[in-house]
Amino acid sequence: MSDERFLEISQVVKAYPNPFGEDIAVVDGFDLKIRKGEVISVIGHSGCGKSTVLTMVAGLNEITSGGIIVDGKEVSEPGPDRAVVFQAPCLLPWMTAYENVMLGVNRSYHHEPKSVRKQIVEYALSAVGLAEAMSKRPHEMSGGMQQRVGIARAIALKPKVLLLDEPFGRLDSLTRMELQDVILELLDRERITTMIITHDPDEAVFMSDRICMMTNGPGARVGELMDIEFERPRDRKEILGTDQFFEYRRRLIQFLDECEHEKEIRRELKAGPQATKDEPPSQTSEPNPESKTESRLAV
Repeated sequence: MSDERFLEISQVVKAYPNPFGEDIAVVDGFDLKIRKGEVISVIGHSGCGKSTVLTMVAGLNEITSGGIIVDGKEVSEPGPDRAVVFQAPCLLPWMTAYENVMLGVNRSYHHEPKSVRKQIVEYALSAVGLAEAMSKRPHEMSGGMQQRVGIARAIALKPKVLLLDEPFGRLDSLTRMELQDVILELLDRERITTMIITHDPDEAVFMSDRICMMTNGPGARVGELMDIEFERPRDRKEILGTDQFFEYRRRLIQFLDECEHEKEIRRELKAGPQATKDEPPSQTSEPNPESKTESRLAV
């Protein structure tokens, strides 16, 4: 399998039946090729199917049609080659950080000696800055520390693909930035192919090699792909001070505003002429990149 198509999502459809027995395609014809070692963010409005795509790649959600291939092997079920970090770390409360990470390592590396498994766990926890907190239980850790354990649990499996489903969504802005830097350092060192689901334009631009912008659902698909040409490793202060950063951000927010504008037009057409007559006229001017979308996304 070519490194240029290490993770291949081909014309994927995910449909659910509605109460009338018809299938409604939440995602329809999603098509994306991801290079080996690439970090790609998937962004779009709430309900467009971002997390649905991620769970299909993880093998946690059945595909209606189409196909997903990772390193030449078709995805049909969950596997340790695809590690997922969710918004909530989902740690077992009676276990320490070390024991929570060891759970997965024991399953994936059961053929390895105990000493090797111990080294894997200690390395993963040290890599996320928890070398001094391995014996702590979840109730003794902050939300950021708990999420670091979740990240350590994922990278300890040495996955081919790392799937991050809004992993910073529950954290304050300072902790979010700290963990963004932690993950980027890991990815620069390990070169893991990574998909990040996010609502945050700044996060998408800062962390990604490319950004996949999804159209609104139902029937969501890839609307536009944008290359991010900042070199790695990345310096936050240096990048956020460039005109290029704000240009990427402007293009991203403009795309999202245009999607929302199209959604409003479809809603008006579906409601019919009488509803349009009774309601105040909608704004048809060019979307303001710093307006509605700015207030909806966690920037």
